[in-house]
Amino acid sequence: MSPVSTISAAIISGFLAGWYYVAVMTTHPLKIFRKTIVFSFLLFICVLNLAFSIFCNSWVFVLVLNFIFFIIGYLIKSRIFLSRKEKEKLPEIIPDNLKSKEHTAIIYFTHGEPETYEPMGWLNQFREFDEQKIKFVPFVARPFFINSLRKKYLTAGKSNHRSEHFRMMREVENLCNVDSNSLTRFYMAFLDDHPGVKEALINAINDGAKQIAISNVFLTVSSHTACGYDMIKSLDCEKKYGIQIAFTEPLWKSEFLKQAFIEKVNEKIGETKKENVAIALIGYGQPDEWDKKYPTQTQQEIIFREKIIKKFIDDDYKPENLGMAWMDFKKPSIQDLLKKFNYNKIEKLFYFAAAISADALISQVLIPEKIKKFPFPKHVKLTNLGAWNAHPLVIKSIKNNIDTVLCEIN
Repeated sequence: MSPVSTISAAIISGFLAGWYYVAVMTTHPLKIFRKTIVFSFLLFICVLNLAFSIFCNSWVFVLVLNFIFFIIGYLIKSRIFLSRKEKEKLPEIIPDNLKSKEHTAIIYFTHGEPETYEPMGWLNQFREFDEQKIKFVPFVARPFFINSLRKKYLTAGKSNHRSEHFRMMREVENLCNVDSNSLTRFYMAFLDDHPGVKEALINAINDGAKQIAISNVFLTVSSHTACGYDMIKSLDCEKKYGIQIAFTEPLWKSEFLKQAFIEKVNEKIGETKKENVAIALIGYGQPDEWDKKYPTQTQQEIIFREKIIKKFIDDDYKPENLGMAWMDFKKPSIQDLLKKFNYNKIEKLFYFAAAISADALISQVLIPEKIKKFPFPKHVKLTNLGAWNAHPLVIKSIKNNIDTVLCEIN
């Protein structure tokens, strides 16, 4: 090969290798095979070209070119990938259906997480962090972060979040139908999955809803509830279609929900004495910058967990064996909390993703990984009690909030 050909090959193969490296790291596992083959071939070309350059005494120059254009390809492809936006496809409102107005629509609105790997939620999160100048993951490292997300899905097999919420919604619907003679229909709506809250709202309108209650299946008044409110408000349903819309409160005040934590531990404690049990209530946490805009998110979650701890104490659990921690952004960390327990007396540790409504990667993988990094004595048994899920008291707490708001609008 001539020097010009060697240099050209170094530029092209280096650039494409960087480009395909991002693709290999971020593509869905079922679609990765071809990209992996192409990336491997490009690496082979880079090595082969480098070998030829040895004979021309230019291998250092070729290696530098490969590296520089690999970085250029990596950065350009990263920018394109991270700038990806999901196109919103909403159903059209059917004017003729607005006349029927026969039923009350209950939109079960919650966070959402795709069942299998889908990075869009985190791409949106990165943009939100950038807009608010919150330092989280540097731009150049974000494909690696997305790759770690994909690995979490592979570790979990799938996220149970979506299927668990559909199960919870059915349980709430069944309970509402048993206790009510009114005609109601339930619609699922996710913040970060499909169907979205605007799609659910339009479907309810097209089905002839006379009034709509948004059941906020969130713990606190937060960025999530604010985002949902803004989405719904943008459709201007009350003014355009004369359909009243009401919102339930998030669930941080619910005594039923708090009691569910005690019942879950009591169901699993077995023969172990309560004085030999430790309990960790773990939240995710939000940046301090978000606390300025959404202070209720952190405040209400802390109050919620403090009252759960009080309930455990009232149920004869030892205060020194109870505590709360945060995954990110806040203190104490999970490791800080675990250090405070006296493992000479503890036989079992139960831990919760205390603010998560249904099992997701955070409760299935992330929290267990952090818990298992702690050097527990061999005699301590660890039990992950996960998110709230479809516990009867959780279902009752959601249903009670719906009843409250329906009484207000009827």
